[in-house]
Amino acid sequence: MSENQKNRPAALAGIRVLDLGRILAGPYCTQILGDLGADVVKVEQPGLGDGSRAWGPPWAGGEAAYYLSINRNKRSMTLNLKTAEGQAIARQLAARSDILIENYKFGELKRLGLDYETLAKENPGLIYCTISSYGPTGPYKERPGFDLMIQAQGGIMSITGSPESGPTRVGVAVVDVTTGLYAANIIQAALFARERDPQKRGQKLEVSLYECALAWLANVGSNFLVSGKTPHLMGNAHPNLVPYQPFETADIPIVVAIGTDAQYRKFCQLVERPDLATDPHFAANPGRVENRGTLIPILQEIMLNRPAAEWEELLTKLDIPAGTIKTLDKVFDDKQTKALEIVQEIQHPTAGKVKMVRSPMHLSETPTRIRHAPPLLGQHTDELLREILGLSGEEIEQLREKKVI
Repeated sequence: MSENQKNRPAALAGIRVLDLGRILAGPYCTQILGDLGADVVKVEQPGLGDGSRAWGPPWAGGEAAYYLSINRNKRSMTLNLKTAEGQAIARQLAARSDILIENYKFGELKRLGLDYETLAKENPGLIYCTISSYGPTGPYKERPGFDLMIQAQGGIMSITGSPESGPTRVGVAVVDVTTGLYAANIIQAALFARERDPQKRGQKLEVSLYECALAWLANVGSNFLVSGKTPHLMGNAHPNLVPYQPFETADIPIVVAIGTDAQYRKFCQLVERPDLATDPHFAANPGRVENRGTLIPILQEIMLNRPAAEWEELLTKLDIPAGTIKTLDKVFDDKQTKALEIVQEIQHPTAGKVKMVRSPMHLSETPTRIRHAPPLLGQHTDELLREILGLSGEEIEQLREKKVI
């Protein structure tokens, strides 16, 4: 990072986020905003904190690795929102914030006087983002939801897995992560809209796990809407491209991802089967999709003739995407991972040096960086109450005695 970059404020410097999100989707969103320079104030329940703090093992310095993965670049304060004093403090914090993010149960924050309509009266510029399970309307709007059940109900599990395995979930909480990404996206759009508004008005934003799951279906959802045909489990094969899947080789499997007819023709030349490139059943991708049952066994037999490393080298030279299926130990030891400096270390108050996957976002003049380790529960409570609300040490101690903080 150049001196010029170090001296320039981050992209979202000066923006304060009041983070009432918990578990994954909300915290993932606010970590993105924090990586971009926003001041994220993470409000947690005294004594318990964010539920992901208990989602271990593994642990580092008493903190769950799960929690550590999604809570850097934030400051934590504890606040009992079940008390009148806690609710009043939350309203004061909201009045001094640009963004509020929450994923409480349907109607709960309205009951506490922390809904958008109430807070916007005091702070018309507030951008208030609600993350829900099923959205603001409909018969499921009051249901709770976690990633697994939304993957099931949103159709993702029905297209993930093989006929042998049956439906299965994606290996990470892809619905939560996608929802966090969408939330961060619309929040920044709302910030831009507020800047263009002469009255600097904020707005209420809604994003739900269920809607994001359906949006995540992408081409598979579109295939169904266009054809009316319910997709079946295809394992690692692609519904619209052939060949685009793993193949067994002389030693370990390799993924070959051919996306164009030109790549396919080069592949056929490489394997000395030019007839497969001119055969009318296979020459164009639509024919290969329709006749995959005939073509794939032929290609599989060919792929057994060389080891994976040799195939990868030959295919890469022809600009045909190919690579082996790597376990995480190999991923994090990969020369590309190291060249990009993806794994970074940060000093944590109890865990010492903690390794983290840095942000994948690159800005040439206002780069992202890890400024704060994931905070301990309530680590910054006193600091934030003094800094934002101007409370004295005596007033803070009184709140602590009343179990408000």
